[in-house]
Amino acid sequence: MSATSWLLFCSLALLTAFSPGPAVLLAVSNAASHGARRALLGSAGNALGVFLVAATAMLGLGALLKTSAWLFGALKLAGAAYLIWLGIRQWRARDDLFARAPAPAAVSSPRRLFLQGLLVAATNPKSILFFTALLPQFMRADAPLLPQFFALTLSFAACTVLSHLCYVALARVLRRWFAQPRRARWLNRALGTGFAAMGVGLLRLRPAAV
Repeated sequence: MSATSWLLFCSLALLTAFSPGPAVLLAVSNAASHGARRALLGSAGNALGVFLVAATAMLGLGALLKTSAWLFGALKLAGAAYLIWLGIRQWRARDDLFARAPAPAAVSSPRRLFLQGLLVAATNPKSILFFTALLPQFMRADAPLLPQFFALTLSFAACTVLSHLCYVALARVLRRWFAQPRRARWLNRALGTGFAAMGVGLLRLRPAAV
């Protein structure tokens, strides 16, 4: 792979990673609820999810999703249900989100935060179809495929983590502004609405539209 092709891929990856989506909303939500360091556990899970999604796309699941309406619908429903559940939970979160540290019982375990990020990435059929369409365009058939796969996938995962770091840092900067219960309540509702809207939008996804 030439340096020009890799830079073009990284540019597309950064543009995609910084575009607001379920993973970005989850990073901001976790930063608000549990702090920046714990939010990065979800980002690490999401990076692993990105890697797994890319691997399944390379193994042919993306092509299978295009031809199997049942499989596509099942994965789509699972992803949409999870996002809507996250939205309802965020909407109902306590008002004083930033006012004080969460009580020990309210703090999610590192494993749970990691799995949340992983599930957000792994249950989105649009991500699988995205990688199915994107990766082959940057891979040379006359060169070993495995090193190219790792280079592209790890680059995309790194761009994802970088975008989450930026959004988490922004959440920390705005922490004082959202310390007021009323503002924190509206942040919860905005994030919850965003999760639910993306879940509903996922229900409208069709294989031929990607």
